[in-house]
Amino acid sequence: MNTNRTSRGALQKALVLLAACLIAVANPLAFTGPAVAIPAIGRALAGSSIELAWISNAFMLTFGSCLMAAGALADTFGRKKIFLFGACALCIFSVALAFSPSLLVVDVLRAAQGVASALAFSGVMAALAQEFHGPSAMRAFSLVGTSFGIGLAFGPVSSGLLIEAFGWRSIFFLVAIIAGAAFVLGSSVVRDSRDPNAAGLDWKGALTFTAALAFLTNGILVAPTVGWMGTPVVVSLVGALILGAVFVFVESNASRPMLDLSLFRIPRFVAVQLLASAPAYAFVVLLVLLPVRLVGINGMTELKVGWIMMALCSPLLVLPLVASFLTRWLSSATLCGAGLLVSACGLLWLSRWEDGEAGLALVSPLLIIGMGISLPWGLMDGLAISVVPRERAGMATGIFNTTRVAGEGVALAIVNALLVALLISQLNILPDASSSASEAAQHLVGGDLAGAGAILGASSLNVLTGIYQSAFSILLEVLSAVTAITAIVIFIALRGSGRAGDLAHTSNS
Repeated sequence: MNTNRTSRGALQKALVLLAACLIAVANPLAFTGPAVAIPAIGRALAGSSIELAWISNAFMLTFGSCLMAAGALADTFGRKKIFLFGACALCIFSVALAFSPSLLVVDVLRAAQGVASALAFSGVMAALAQEFHGPSAMRAFSLVGTSFGIGLAFGPVSSGLLIEAFGWRSIFFLVAIIAGAAFVLGSSVVRDSRDPNAAGLDWKGALTFTAALAFLTNGILVAPTVGWMGTPVVVSLVGALILGAVFVFVESNASRPMLDLSLFRIPRFVAVQLLASAPAYAFVVLLVLLPVRLVGINGMTELKVGWIMMALCSPLLVLPLVASFLTRWLSSATLCGAGLLVSACGLLWLSRWEDGEAGLALVSPLLIIGMGISLPWGLMDGLAISVVPRERAGMATGIFNTTRVAGEGVALAIVNALLVALLISQLNILPDASSSASEAAQHLVGGDLAGAGAILGASSLNVLTGIYQSAFSILLEVLSAVTAITAIVIFIALRGSGRAGDLAHTSNS
């Protein structure tokens, strides 16, 4: 009888994990699919470059801004309720996107889709933390990381195939189907739980934090279009600073804060937040910058680039799970630090790649980067839960994923700005190019080689290709150095934690 109960319990836990994995697959598909479809959507619905940019920006802004509040809602009102509401909303908004009549409707629904994704992800991750403890928790969260990698690896390729076969609207049906399956499965197997000490949602903290991050994200996303000194950017960044200060004041005086600021006194907690942002500049920026370079500067086809990017993303299909098994013998500090160092070596190797055919000289360093980032990727979610009491798992999930998503936005903005600066310094060498170097650099960053050549009146585009290659190589060297330094800091901060599977929950006291 006890064996049967144990079997039923194990099966239910496995099904809860499956529901979490489905949401983990849906989230990157919801982001990467529309990014690939932007040209097709632009041709079908028409609109300015800014309106088209918000197809991606709207989702990123709301998803990143709402993760923290979504985690707090899950702890307060119940993880299952928030997960099911988010999964249902994600399914509905995705279907609505497939029937959008205008670009404005697409942008609004993309923002709503981001909110729904935040609710579903935070809810199910917090619920998962109630089902798995100790070493099994690390393995469970590694499976979630692997599932996220599946969505990331196959998102561009699957979306491209769907667009080619059925049109751009079909990509939203794919997300709807996965979210609907997660809802149906979760409604029967996820047990509801909440923080027993919750005294209601910290609305002041939730609103000020969400607003501050929304202002910050908006400023970062708009900056490439209007410039860092543009009025919208200045207003957004100043607003973010003021709201951030208000948030700290509110949380410092709240009896039950959404974010316990005392956690930042724990080195492991700070290290985990740093770990959350590390993939942004060691991996995620390449998902955006490298296709632009290969298509716009090197003249490769989108389909070919999609398969090349598989070398970067495919290790995420397997190695995060391998990392969870390695925790039986190696500490989380060793695995995370070593993985980031491997990625740093891959970035340095990639910086030596010269323009040409996409052979082993390009694929090999991409594979090394992907392999390196897969080790911490498989441990991050479990580490995020391990550094707080289990009853506050929603808060931990929220702040960790907020750091991860916000880190990606900040990293993309900084890396783009650095690439522009490097290009300007290189372009200034050309005769009579100083007055138009900035404008030409913006075109090059966007992969518009011909446009940059027209501005500069360059007689040969090969010169501009060489300049871009030189600037991009320097950028990769900088990213390699930053990743290596991050690896050392994280290793030092985590090395006292023992094996990753044995991480104990840390109290707030």
